[in-house]
Amino acid sequence: MKKLLFVYNAHAGKAAIRTKLADIIDMMVKRGYEVTVRPTQWSGDATEIIEQIGAEYDLIVCSGGDGTLDEVVTGMMRVEERKPIGYIPMGSTNDFANSLRLPKNVLKAAEIALDGHRFACDVGRFNDNSFIYVAAFGIFTEVSYQTNQELKNLLGHAAYILEGAKSLLDIEAYSMRVEYEDVVLEGDFIYGMVSNSISVGGFKQIAGKNVLLDDGVFEVTLIKRPKNPLELNEIVTSLLTRVDNTDLIYSFKTGQIRFYTEKEVPWTLDGEYGGAHSQTVIKNWHKAVEIMVKAQEIE
Repeated sequence: MKKLLFVYNAHAGKAAIRTKLADIIDMMVKRGYEVTVRPTQWSGDATEIIEQIGAEYDLIVCSGGDGTLDEVVTGMMRVEERKPIGYIPMGSTNDFANSLRLPKNVLKAAEIALDGHRFACDVGRFNDNSFIYVAAFGIFTEVSYQTNQELKNLLGHAAYILEGAKSLLDIEAYSMRVEYEDVVLEGDFIYGMVSNSISVGGFKQIAGKNVLLDDGVFEVTLIKRPKNPLELNEIVTSLLTRVDNTDLIYSFKTGQIRFYTEKEVPWTLDGEYGGAHSQTVIKNWHKAVEIMVKAQEIE
């Protein structure tokens, strides 16, 4: 008999999954699976579960927000034989689910998790950690950890904070050396994002158009520190209109990037705190995991 491991976050999306649990498990059993159910108990629990027992199963299905998927993928990257992952999104933003074009209807998403097409997508390696769709630093990200809220409307929120800054001194910047391919960038940056997602923080096309989840490269956005109110306004306007017409914002694609700083910089990985680092190496693991999607939906 085929074996399925179902890992879910009972608190995601206002605990909405609780009313659907019986139906989801019934669908799994009807498809001939022997089902093991593991509700997560703490942050990082899904990673530990996958590391410990994930290899014993034919299919892993997870339900929760993008943070839950991130934990499952992180665990999967640490086992020798990687298994396909079905994803039933239940979070409030569901950025990566939007990029995968998964339906918001829970039972329809469950059907795809069980019967869908295997799509091999890229995964980000962040030093010794991993992320599925975004690594970011600066401006609003620290506020996010402190308030323990999910990241929402990333650059829109960044623009809001910039606009509301009482003075330029309120905006913390990080002196960095950034290297990718044959390019070296040096300067004071107030925000940086390395992403592999059509939607980030509920903000579609934030990383530009022509974003592919399996092309082996990330979309990178770096924002320099404004030196005066005019430059600050230039950044805010560019962020709000999503028109790249300023030299203060770098946007490019790369499969590997390095960040060097004198002081440690706090990062967020898929909306969760990813630690503070003075040296950061981010690499693209090309087509590293298989996620179940609707047939032909991502092609």
